[in-house]
Amino acid sequence: MATSTAASIDVLGDVAREQARAEARSVVAMLEFRDAEIERTAALESPMRRLVERGAIALAIGEAMGLSEGQAVHRLAFADRVRDHSPTTWEAFLDGRVDLVRVREIGHTIGQLKRTESVHRLDRRVVEYAQTHTVAELRAWLKRFVRRVEADLAIERAEDERTKRHVSIQHGDDSMGYLGAYLPSHELAAIADRLRKGARRGVDPDDDRTVAQREADLLVAWCTDSEATEAAIDANIGVTIGADVLAGANPGFAESTDGTWGVPAQWIADVVGSGSVFWHRIITDPVGDDVLAHEYLGRFAPDVLNVALRFLYGTCQGPGCMVPAERCDIDHRIPFPEGPTRGDNLGPLCRRHHTYKGHGILHWTTRPEPARPAA
Repeated sequence: MATSTAASIDVLGDVAREQARAEARSVVAMLEFRDAEIERTAALESPMRRLVERGAIALAIGEAMGLSEGQAVHRLAFADRVRDHSPTTWEAFLDGRVDLVRVREIGHTIGQLKRTESVHRLDRRVVEYAQTHTVAELRAWLKRFVRRVEADLAIERAEDERTKRHVSIQHGDDSMGYLGAYLPSHELAAIADRLRKGARRGVDPDDDRTVAQREADLLVAWCTDSEATEAAIDANIGVTIGADVLAGANPGFAESTDGTWGVPAQWIADVVGSGSVFWHRIITDPVGDDVLAHEYLGRFAPDVLNVALRFLYGTCQGPGCMVPAERCDIDHRIPFPEGPTRGDNLGPLCRRHHTYKGHGILHWTTRPEPARPAA
């Protein structure tokens, strides 16, 4: 997707790069000050004095930079990780090709990775993606990267976290309160999809409740098994599973088509085997990420072409747009009837970007690469 804006837009890119360089200079200055202070305090004879003065380094940096002490500690920590373990990212940061927010996301991911080779893989690949995609897209890409290159360790963490699932209830003021739940991502996705469909189907014209209010009322009905409870509505969730993972050759994850979550593939197999939820599955090649097969699992098949396209793309194809594809229009790249109603001429656009395209502001192109990192 590209814009038809005049070339003067390049000025904004130059400004963004200058700003990123300025952020890099501030981080370098923080690191240099911290390192100099550690060296200075190493010469102090009193261990207590040395401990106190080193503990105050982050406080001094925060006061000078307008940051809290905690913010200074956090910034130093992820900057250390990137500088020491991802030289390609650090060089791009100093050059202004990636900014501080992206460096923070990369530093957080380095902290999650446990194997040296995994960090080297990240260093080789991440800058190319980071400098051409939004922070939200990068964050989703990094999550998928961790799940793919260290699938066995990620599955262990997921299984451990699953044991911590719980529901919390907190009563607040004005006769209201909060209901929260810490649940596996695929179950949350199924709940969200069912709520979305249930709140929008068969709405009485005289019903003046908002969609959010109808969703809340449905949740209460389901949880309390009241007379208002309607028949279950099938959740329509798309996941992608690598062919090697599906065959059991390698550990791995089933990933949502919009890239926002992933769960161990066995969890999805358990759900499908129960027959309680209607699932679609896309099988991808483990090397080239080519889609090898699309199939639906359940009683009712939707419009296969539209569903397959939504699962293939995951999100709106507008630049940097993260609106899930199921909330998008399926648009013709070349308008009908000149353009055929065929998979290679169709894709999801959210209503806003669809309107922009209709007015000639945006033009369909093919994204340079899928938003799915190969292991």
